[in-house]
Amino acid sequence: MTAQDDKPASLPVPNSTHSFWHSEPNKFLIGHRTTPDLPREADIVVIGSGITGASVARFLAEDDRASGKSIVLLEAREACWGATGRNGGHCQPLLFDRGPDVAAFELRNVAAVRSYIESHNVPCEWRTVTGCRTFWTDALLDAAKAEVSRLHDSAPELAKRVTLITDRAELAKHRVRPSAAGATLTRGAGQLWPYKYVTYILETLVQSGRLALHTNTPVTSLSPDSDGKSTLIHTPRGKIAATQTILATNGYTSHLLPSFADLIVPVRGEMSAQLPPPGMARLADSYGFVGAGGQGANQDDYLIQRPFSGVPNPKGHLMFGGGGGAGTLERVGVSDDSVIDEDSARYLRQSLPKMLKLGGDGGEGGEGELKADYQWTGIMGFSRDNMPWVGKVPGGKGVWLCGGYTGKCSICVVGHGMPNGTLCGKAVVDMMLAEEEGTSLSALQEELVQNGDLPRGYLISDKRIRDARQLPTVAVAEREGTIGNQSKDFYKMAKNKEEKSSKLNMSEVYTAPSNSIRFGLEPQPTTGLRLRRGNPVVLVLVLVGVAFSLYMLGRG
Repeated sequence: MTAQDDKPASLPVPNSTHSFWHSEPNKFLIGHRTTPDLPREADIVVIGSGITGASVARFLAEDDRASGKSIVLLEAREACWGATGRNGGHCQPLLFDRGPDVAAFELRNVAAVRSYIESHNVPCEWRTVTGCRTFWTDALLDAAKAEVSRLHDSAPELAKRVTLITDRAELAKHRVRPSAAGATLTRGAGQLWPYKYVTYILETLVQSGRLALHTNTPVTSLSPDSDGKSTLIHTPRGKIAATQTILATNGYTSHLLPSFADLIVPVRGEMSAQLPPPGMARLADSYGFVGAGGQGANQDDYLIQRPFSGVPNPKGHLMFGGGGGAGTLERVGVSDDSVIDEDSARYLRQSLPKMLKLGGDGGEGGEGELKADYQWTGIMGFSRDNMPWVGKVPGGKGVWLCGGYTGKCSICVVGHGMPNGTLCGKAVVDMMLAEEEGTSLSALQEELVQNGDLPRGYLISDKRIRDARQLPTVAVAEREGTIGNQSKDFYKMAKNKEEKSSKLNMSEVYTAPSNSIRFGLEPQPTTGLRLRRGNPVVLVLVLVGVAFSLYMLGRG
């Protein structure tokens, strides 16, 4: 199948796969509608009830500038039934992927999540852990070494949080099998039951009277109101005229903003909740597996483990996701989470014992298949330039956006929303309320950047949109192996080393199946010549080369 990343996303489907995180639903919020009918108008409407939507609602409720304003939150399905309720349970910053400003911002996000949980005693299985990110080829490890070295040069304080290990004895302490090339250890990561965290926030806001929540109310479209001051929000239950509208819709954004169809693209990911071998000791770390199981650098797996005691359903579930490289179904441009890719699902059940020494009665042979209590899918929002989009939508009257977190290694099926969504939500609230009070939006944005409250690369602007459209599409990046929001240099270094260590089998040029990589040259507007798939130029070059060789042999 051909990936499509230029068509708008669908609405969330009603018959989604069953996420483990929804196995203990919040009874107050299931089916909740604060009022029997939708209000006809509201000061602020938030669309989406995941980590971002809940954070936006929370910061609005806490801000004196929004005092007295009506706040309505609309959700297409049940509360937190989208990406946040389907992810891997990670809250982990990656410190050497996109620059020190992003790294510092992600650390602040993790601290903000932890602080709220601790101050409110949120029962969501929060645990501070070390993030163990494993690399399964020498090329990937060398690329990681270069990134860590660059972090030491640019942000030595951040670099102190990252340790790179290659010693087999050290890897064994983290239960990593010796077939791994090495790993990085990052202090300051966290794990949690994300649905319980988000629904705690939402229930608190609804119970306080500051938020009107309407679940099972999909927004079908947006349009300008005739008064020129509001946005009409269309739903099957009626219309709401909103002075301000904030989209926290991530992978589904282009359903409401078709102009963003090529900028934030839905990508389906796989997750599982697996039973550990009997007698297994709980893992101390959270994990990312980069390039494991023969997958490319952009097809990563991720793991946390739930408790064995002190919580409901204390089975120590291995919450394991990824397996995109093993799948056979298209995932880019897909916004349907009612489908499981059985090949990816099988990979997830079979792979963990080959990567980690799980122990217990299951033995140490690395063989066998674990039992999955749950397997499900979720829709991530991949950004064309690998950065979230935060700010005012150009051309929209009072329409704001916060999303496009991009799925990435060792994080979760929703992508990278957990260590970004909280403070991205706060930033968009600050922008909106400051502009309402007459503050220049550009001046406020510059203040946010200078204070470290939002990375500059996250801001929405016409120029950024133009620049993003000079980059490969998300579908092309998937084919090239650069999809995800690790740095392009990381992928380039790893890919170049792997290409240098292998030779092109000429017979494969003629016989490669249609879904495999064929090597050709194609001019790119910003990067010159680049290897691409399925380019017919390669056949001409090969034929010319063969003919020339035969000609020279004949002359000899």
